[in-house]
Amino acid sequence: MLLIYSYLGNKVASLVIFTSCLLIGVAVGDLKGAGSPVQEDDEHSQGRPLSLNEVVFVIQSQKNSFHVKRAEKCRTELLKQAVDLRQKPPAVLLLHSLSDNEGDWSILPLLPYFSASFGKNSSWMVFLEEETNVKVGRLLQMLERFDRGKEWFLGRPLYDRESTIIHHYAFADNPSVFKYPDFAAAWALSLPLVNRLARKVRDEPLKSDFTIDLKHEIALYIWAEGAGPRLTAAPELCTELEGSPRAKQCATTLSTYLPQCGEPVKKEDIFVAVKTCKKFHEERVPVVKRTWEKHAALLEYYSDHTDHSIPTIDLGVPNTERGHCGKTFAILERFLSDAVAHTEWLLIVDDDTLISLPRLQALLGCYRPGEPLCLGERYGYGLGQGGYSYITGGGGMLFSRAAVQRLLGSGCKCYSNDAPDDMVLGMCLNALGLPVTHSPLFHQARPEDYSPDFLAHQIPISFHKHWNIDPIAVFNKWLVDDTEDTDSDRPHRNAREEL
Repeated sequence: MLLIYSYLGNKVASLVIFTSCLLIGVAVGDLKGAGSPVQEDDEHSQGRPLSLNEVVFVIQSQKNSFHVKRAEKCRTELLKQAVDLRQKPPAVLLLHSLSDNEGDWSILPLLPYFSASFGKNSSWMVFLEEETNVKVGRLLQMLERFDRGKEWFLGRPLYDRESTIIHHYAFADNPSVFKYPDFAAAWALSLPLVNRLARKVRDEPLKSDFTIDLKHEIALYIWAEGAGPRLTAAPELCTELEGSPRAKQCATTLSTYLPQCGEPVKKEDIFVAVKTCKKFHEERVPVVKRTWEKHAALLEYYSDHTDHSIPTIDLGVPNTERGHCGKTFAILERFLSDAVAHTEWLLIVDDDTLISLPRLQALLGCYRPGEPLCLGERYGYGLGQGGYSYITGGGGMLFSRAAVQRLLGSGCKCYSNDAPDDMVLGMCLNALGLPVTHSPLFHQARPEDYSPDFLAHQIPISFHKHWNIDPIAVFNKWLVDDTEDTDSDRPHRNAREEL
């Protein structure tokens, strides 16, 4: 039996966020002032042509078989381009295969390894996602503009239009002052910067707290309250669709904004569990019914009170103000019982989650139902010192039947009904050696909590929270496709593909 001995809890998380706000707010003045002392000069080439074997590519891959296949295809294409350019092949690393450390997806723990392995004979490290296409020749031309002997942090800049909880309310006075990279466009570090950061990681243990938005947190770590370089915009790093007119001058592009792998999963193969409670029966449940419920073939509402008008099911677990671990595990057990139809997929959402089930069906066509899969927006806790990953609950947690069977078969349990269900599940998955699979299309927060440029190259699957928004208008704008019957003003999926 897996035993969960400790958990820092929401109070500590709130303290971490408050402290981060305070420290970052004090540092804003440094960011508004002069540039970093390690980057005083403008772009300047050293004159010597950059060879491809001086570039190390790191594909931010994942352990699930679908993602491994995509990453290997990306690596093959990079090596093929090296042959076409008659260049010595670069090192191409798959992030998920570098070690068994769960925290490696957060990249910072790997910096000492990168420095030791490539710090003397390489000039650049380029990080890209599995779906990022690279035009290698154009990328080399871009990198040659920068003095490889200096510290550089290059990328496609994103910024917040207003301070947001997912970034710990950083730079509350002017959130747009801080830029962080869009990972989908690729981002690059010069080796002098990698080497210095590696020494810092070795000498100063990474903080053991929450990893929520990795791209923002890496930028904060590199900037180091003004002691390190700020992100430098590289216009050739793009998120345009490959083949679009705007992509002609790009060194990087995207293949698609929503991965599709043939036929979507049938809606009858997805069982949907909505967590609610009596006090939200009249406020939140009607929103679900007016938006996405119609796309579910099999859906049940789980509450602390039986209401036949909805209807809801009382699982015998009292409502808690936070955590809801007892309720979630009761749902997992019901999913494997004869009380509900047998399906290969289980989706657990909150009553204030907005989700596109047709888009989820399309995405699930990429995954094998017989493989243990836990899919959603990945967060981390204590990754700098081991720790574990988890799917944050508000954006939706998707499980294959095989994953649920492994979880419950292990004896994993809640240590209390109000324990945080998503984090307890993450601890259990980590103990079982089952990976958490991340999709940036699931969102724990509202659309306005993300950079507009980040959302512009997505076809999102979910958003969360009704706070200070019209949830039905948000659903119609962001989660309804052209083929659906609505007159609301929204960006059309086909139009988004052509952006």
